[in-house]
Amino acid sequence: MPVTVVSTVEAVFRIESARIIAGVTRIVRDVGIAEEIAQDALVAALEQWPESGVPEKPGAWLTATAKHRAIDLVRRRETYARKLAEVGRTLADVPPPDTADPALTDPDAIDDDLLRLVFTACHPVLATEARVALTLRLLGGLTTEEIARACLATEAAIAQRVVRAKRALAKAGVPFEVPCGADRAARLDSVLEVIYLIFNEGYSATSGDDLLRPALCEDALRLGRVLAALMPKEGEVHGLVALLEIQASRSTSRTGPGGEPVLLADQNRTRWNRLLIRRGFAALERAAATGRPPGPYTLQAAIAACHAQAVRYEDTDWPTIATLYARLAALNPSPVVELNRAVAVSMVDGPAAGLAVVDALGGDPALRGYHLLPSVRGDLLARLGRAAEARVEFEQAASLTRNARERDLLHARAARCR
Repeated sequence: MPVTVVSTVEAVFRIESARIIAGVTRIVRDVGIAEEIAQDALVAALEQWPESGVPEKPGAWLTATAKHRAIDLVRRRETYARKLAEVGRTLADVPPPDTADPALTDPDAIDDDLLRLVFTACHPVLATEARVALTLRLLGGLTTEEIARACLATEAAIAQRVVRAKRALAKAGVPFEVPCGADRAARLDSVLEVIYLIFNEGYSATSGDDLLRPALCEDALRLGRVLAALMPKEGEVHGLVALLEIQASRSTSRTGPGGEPVLLADQNRTRWNRLLIRRGFAALERAAATGRPPGPYTLQAAIAACHAQAVRYEDTDWPTIATLYARLAALNPSPVVELNRAVAVSMVDGPAAGLAVVDALGGDPALRGYHLLPSVRGDLLARLGRAAEARVEFEQAASLTRNARERDLLHARAARCR
């Protein structure tokens, strides 16, 4: 089989799998079965495309193939006459929702399969960790290994969570819908967390040859905007959208001509997308207008806004950023937050002060195998002039990351310390 065809099939499936699974779930009403049917469509493409050629619209081909198989399954299971009307309705192509449409505030008006898929996977019948793992698998198309690294868990634990979550949803007969009222609010935290993790995987891929996976960032942004229109009084929804908009504004400047990572201090800020920054600031204002205390996403958005406001890296308001990280750490204690706070502290009080914060995290089991811990430590040691120690840290970080671009960058930084 030609390598180019295989890579094309895999790339298209990676991009389209969430929409395929969501569309099929609306037909079969079971996310586990929907994922299996989507995989069947992938196998069909691998069998047929080498001979017939890649279709002009490969995503549409995969979607149609999966839906036809889903319909066949429904017809085998149920009486055709009783299911015909429902199947015909689900086959209609539904365009992405206009987030400016006031109808989005009516739960009955929501007609977005991806949004339904997120809320279904975040049903209270599942534990929070299972909700996150399942939605990352179904919506983000992440592998078990990628989810494990995103969640700082083992691959075996993630695999068990995904399997058990599918069984639990099927056993409970969870409807494929966007809930309303108290049920919607109860699932919101998990939905926000899932969207946040999906964006992060797209913004800084845990593995592979590319630093960015733009399709994941776009899906996360779209879902965040839909949620903001659906729940306009929820400050943290706007806070999350603000964070994603501002972070996404830097995407094109985060890689060089050859796809190599460009550190924040070295980025060409004239390439930052000012439209996305303005949208982020507007979302941050909407979060504040709700009158609710800022949550973790709003605080992170405020940190991102500090970076966006600085014309040059040297103009960054590091004291405010350090203060915001301290508030974030108090509100949502996390070793990753502390690691980020260490960087801000080092910019305010010097690298030795930041190193003290990092060293206090050295024994945290949640950061074992987390490449950014030795990476940050290496940077602080280099700034202190301790080049030999910094080189060891950068080499350790390179050995831990699964992303080829990050690995090359870390090896290069280690080399400069020799």
